[in-house]
This record gives sequence, C-alpha cells and structure tokens, in this order.
Amino acid sequence: SFGFKHGIPFGADLLFDVRFLPNPHFDAELRPLTGLDEPVREFLRRKTDFQELVTRLADLLRFLLPRYQQENRSYLTIGIGCTGGQHRSVASVEALAAQLQEAGWTVRVKHRDLERSRP
Repeated sequence: SFGFKHGIPFGADLLFDVRFLPNPHFDAELRPLTGLDEPVREFLRRKTDFQELVTRLADLLRFLLPRYQQENRSYLTIGIGCTGGQHRSVASVEALAAQLQEAGWTVRVKHRDLERSRP
C-alpha cells in the first residue's frame, strides 16, 4: 500500500487507485487509526464499493498471476494507493492479500507509507 501524496512506488508492476472509496480520515474517531485497525476495516467493509473492489481485484489477479508466471515472472509488485497510505489502501491490501493467500498464492505485504502518514 502507498499514499499518492508520497509518490508512486518505484518498480510497481500494477497500480490501483482506491481514492474513490469513502475516506475514514474525515471521521474524527477513525482519523488516528489505520487500515490495520478493526474500526477502520469495519467502516470500509460496510461500503458496497469496498467489497466489490476487493472481489474484482482478486478475480483479476487470479486471472493474471498464472499468466505472469507462465512468462517466467517470479514475483509481481502490486501497488494500491489512497491519499496518504493510512486507511483505504492498507485495508484494501489486507483484504486482497487474504483472498490471494486463500487461493494458494504467496503474498508479501508492505505498507510503505503507514507510519509516515500517522498524525
């Protein structure tokens, strides 16, 4: 995960922008939390677009990953970004990683801007 305000990650193979999702930053109780915290995750899970986004990205990646593998790609760097890299992108990456791991893929998660974005 990353925050667009800190720049796009160098070397990313695929990038997805989740700034269309409602921003927990504008809720005073959620602002100091992150996408790793259950209240933020629950806030987003209640949004239809969040659930659909994760499902569609997981479906797309389940289609793409074997094809990249056939082209001898040993890894793929996927960036998911929101404004600051604290809430939406973090929760999206966690949800997507869980689905990909469940499908048998090895996933390494890095939240590049998580600490940088904390108030």
